[in-house]
Amino acid sequence: MPLSWNEIKTRAHTFSREWQEECSEDAEVKSFWDGFFNVFGISRKRVASFEEPVKKLDEKYGYIDLFWKGVLVVEHKSRGKSLDKAYTQALDYFPGIKERDLPKYVLVSDFTIWRKTDNTSLN
Repeated sequence: MPLSWNEIKTRAHTFSREWQEECSEDAEVKSFWDGFFNVFGISRKRVASFEEPVKKLDEKYGYIDLFWKGVLVVEHKSRGKSLDKAYTQALDYFPGIKERDLPKYVLVSDFTIWRKTDNTSLN
């Protein structure tokens, strides 16, 4: 059963309070995203994976922080790190993603700042 908007709002407030001081990508990013999806009553495992391997143009492998096929690529950084670099890193994954799985959105975050870009024109 879908959550009511009041339940989502309550969960979102709880989530934001729980994560307001976090700053370390390495230590907590997976728990952070699991918690984020839970705000909406969605099991992250049902829709997205962590550290999805993808071959980049330079033939080296990269690992997408969070990948929801056809919908979203997330590149997450520690607080204060460059989100411009994170966005470039996310775009570097696109050549290695199968055409049918190319995401509509790229989201970069450092726990406090979130930038979502509609990348339909890149696909």
